[in-house]
Amino acid sequence: MPRELPSTEEALRILRTKRTRPLTRPPPPAGRALRGYLKTMDERFSQGADALAVRWREIVGPEIARRTEPVKLAKGRAGGPSSLEIRVAGPAAAIIQHQAHEILARVNLFLGAEAVGKLRIVQGPLRRTEPQPPRRRAAPLDAALEARLAQELATTPEGRLKDALMALGRGVLRRAPPASER
Repeated sequence: MPRELPSTEEALRILRTKRTRPLTRPPPPAGRALRGYLKTMDERFSQGADALAVRWREIVGPEIARRTEPVKLAKGRAGGPSSLEIRVAGPAAAIIQHQAHEILARVNLFLGAEAVGKLRIVQGPLRRTEPQPPRRRAAPLDAALEARLAQELATTPEGRLKDALMALGRGVLRRAPPASER
């Protein structure tokens, strides 16, 4: 059965009383709207294990830093405190475990109050990222000692053996006290 259309007066009355456009939705809460952006910025610029590794010696002190290194900083669930994993060289793990409370206090001083709530200790070799100081070249031998060494090795045939014996002789003569002190 076909439906009857309203008259013009009825249509105007219906249009005056009812809204023809749907209501606009209110904006989402600011926290939900910014959550994705803040997560990206936190991953990109946060102070994680890399920031700790750069200043680890300053944070925990030279004694602890010599035996440990930060591995990762795991974020806590639901905004809770994070967990810090550190690698400890060999048998020093027992000593470091006794200093865990002090390490946590120092790390929290660096990252912010109660940023890290748990310390996880893993034994393993440390990967040192700090450059080692360049080795100094040994001072050359005195000309008289060099000549005496060459004379003693004169009967040795030329080659790798003679070169190795010369290097060994130079090393021994550098460390030996002068003849006047013997």
